[in-house]
Amino acid sequence: MANLEKASNSDIDYANAPIPPTQRMGRLALSMAWFALCSAMFWLMVPAVLAQSFGTVNVLIGLALSVVVYGLVNRVIVKYAIRTGLSVSLFSRLVFGKVGAELATLIFFATAIYYAVFEGSVISIAIHSQYPSISLNLAYGIVVAYSVPLVFGSVQKWLDKLNGVLLPFFLVGLVAAVVMSFSHYGYSDAWLHIGPASGDPAGGWWQCFTYFMGVWIMMMYTWDYARFGKEKDAGFHRTVTFGWFFYGFTFMINALVGMFLVGSFSVDGGVNEVSAVVALLKLMGISGLVFVWITQTRINTANFYLSAVNMKSFFGMFFGLDIPKFAWAIVVGVVVYLLMQQNVFSFILQSLAYQGIFVVAWVSIALTHILVNDSTTRPEEIEVALRTAPRFNQKGLVAWFAGTVAGIGVMHMPGFAASFSAPVTALCGALVFAALTKPGRSAQRAGVIRID
Repeated sequence: MANLEKASNSDIDYANAPIPPTQRMGRLALSMAWFALCSAMFWLMVPAVLAQSFGTVNVLIGLALSVVVYGLVNRVIVKYAIRTGLSVSLFSRLVFGKVGAELATLIFFATAIYYAVFEGSVISIAIHSQYPSISLNLAYGIVVAYSVPLVFGSVQKWLDKLNGVLLPFFLVGLVAAVVMSFSHYGYSDAWLHIGPASGDPAGGWWQCFTYFMGVWIMMMYTWDYARFGKEKDAGFHRTVTFGWFFYGFTFMINALVGMFLVGSFSVDGGVNEVSAVVALLKLMGISGLVFVWITQTRINTANFYLSAVNMKSFFGMFFGLDIPKFAWAIVVGVVVYLLMQQNVFSFILQSLAYQGIFVVAWVSIALTHILVNDSTTRPEEIEVALRTAPRFNQKGLVAWFAGTVAGIGVMHMPGFAASFSAPVTALCGALVFAALTKPGRSAQRAGVIRID
């Protein structure tokens, strides 16, 4: 284990090495760090946006199904990540080869950067809306300037404490938004009947469910956080921290609050993440700005952290650069700021749709690998497999691209058929990988590691 220990001692975030058992976090600390992701305005307002097209009931059915699926998928991922300590990047090296790992890591940090831009833009617009004398560009700079230093520390040493402190304020703000809306507008059951004038479309629940398959980047986020967990806490993390409890709150509670708020107040120009936030500021004033700041700061600790760690891993693998994480955090900040200068909401969602297909294919193959190649693996075997991984694992790459191509093809089909793009991606990737990879010696020769 000499090579792994050397890498671990020089990198507190273990971007290029499995996390040893001695460096794992307690269950509460890891939960506080991870629960930063429950507070994005995305979870609050996107269900309200979907409800306008598909109806409140269809959104709730789709989200309930998403909670079940996310919970099941993450039970597998969390157990594996905790047992091995591997990151998304290191796991990808074993299944897809070194080149495949570089591609997976690139997609991961690019997607995390896009979400940082998206969420950072929301708080910037909120600042500008509340204080028009602060230009939007200056607001962008303020958000980036305070976000970057927040991730100089590690998950173990800082992010758990920061998000643990902010969590109660987020919960209080969520309740306050509902109470103030009720006080100002009175109760209305309009939120129960959001939907198109022509009535809820048939199969709307399916389209809402598959929309949230496009956010399976959360599985990669889960992986890179869960590996900090202790094996004795695996059951807790599989159910609570990364499981049904977390997604029940993140999806269902946020959706109910978001739809209630949107049903209570009118939003100029239609509902989207930004217009709804502006309406919330008009209702809550400065307290609303504080609430939005807390929500976006919490989620962006994860976005900036994972961007920096995976950027460090990517450039370490591809160019052999050994640069500290804090320097990559600064680079991420510069990239985020530059992207903010563009009309982000016009192109980011489309870019994320394509990247989401790559991610869904990756997740389906990862699940197939873990479930099919099921055997106990010792740390020394992991080290050997990482060191001897081929540049190209053709079986993994063929399956990944087969799923991706199939998904993109379906995504461009007209009408309702396009909603099958993510499921087709997952099914195609898993079936091709299962057909090409068989447990036993053939899998080991291909550089694939087996674990229960």
